[in-house]
Amino acid sequence: MEITQTPVAVLLIVCGLAILTIGAEMLVRGGASLALRLGVTPLVIGLTIVAFGTGAPEFVVSLDAAIKGSSGIALGNVIGSNIANLALILGIAAIVRPMSVKAEILRREMPVLMGVTAVVCIMLYDGQLDRIDGILLVGGGVAYTAGAYYLSRRRESTEVEDEFGAAVGELAEGGKKRRAITDVVLLLIGLAALAAGANLLVTGAVSVARAAGLTEAVIGLTIVAIGTSLPELATSVVAAYRGESDISFGNAIGSNVFNILMVLGIAGVITPIPTDGIRLLDIAVFIGSVVIVWAMLGRRFLLARPEGALLTFGYSAYMYSLFQ
Repeated sequence: MEITQTPVAVLLIVCGLAILTIGAEMLVRGGASLALRLGVTPLVIGLTIVAFGTGAPEFVVSLDAAIKGSSGIALGNVIGSNIANLALILGIAAIVRPMSVKAEILRREMPVLMGVTAVVCIMLYDGQLDRIDGILLVGGGVAYTAGAYYLSRRRESTEVEDEFGAAVGELAEGGKKRRAITDVVLLLIGLAALAAGANLLVTGAVSVARAAGLTEAVIGLTIVAIGTSLPELATSVVAAYRGESDISFGNAIGSNVFNILMVLGIAGVITPIPTDGIRLLDIAVFIGSVVIVWAMLGRRFLLARPEGALLTFGYSAYMYSLFQ
């Protein structure tokens, strides 16, 4: 479907983002409640269903774009979302309230993010992400999830179980009052909404790019990436306001790892993704944002307001460069 009128295309983007957000919420609530009924532990639910639900918008949009041959949107969405998660979301969260991160989390998660970011940059060096690259990334995603589960189970305290139990319980709230079939319906409607929202968003984004004379990669790196990152932005800012810095930081880092390993991985397995329209500068900012955030946290394990302001300014400058 080709849209020739820009206002209609913009409306498709807005509607697509709204449907994606609602679909992800329904998917997580229905899936979490159904899994609890089946006896799955909150920890496993948190590491699988909730993690997938958070990254679902990026996943379905990149997959839909890749299948339609819009590789710039497929790849730009992931690269742009990861940059936004670190520079924009952590930056705004730190401005709202300085973020103090546990040394354990920083030392465990940042090397993983740095590693997978570097690996995917190497994979993209030949001009495309092929099926072998995709298989390797998905394998890494499975290993990462298994490792996270193992490390969480090893902790002697019940802190992790309590955190996941509270989060999953809140998401599945009302599930005990519903019949199991209702959870199944929620799950199915959520999946359908994700597919429909992704289709609308990609169709609108491609049309806007053509009308404005921009590459699909630019639209993927900006409008689509920021739009699919809105759930993470809301979660991280609210968590920062409440003083739950570890949730803000963990949400951003976990989302980035998931985007690279599972979103790009599965999309690459289904269809090779060329790097059309992705500049060397985009790749440099992609990996540079990880290095900068890691350096800012340094030995203090603190992201203060000045650092947050610097991150948001840097992100704004990068956005400006995309339209020059």
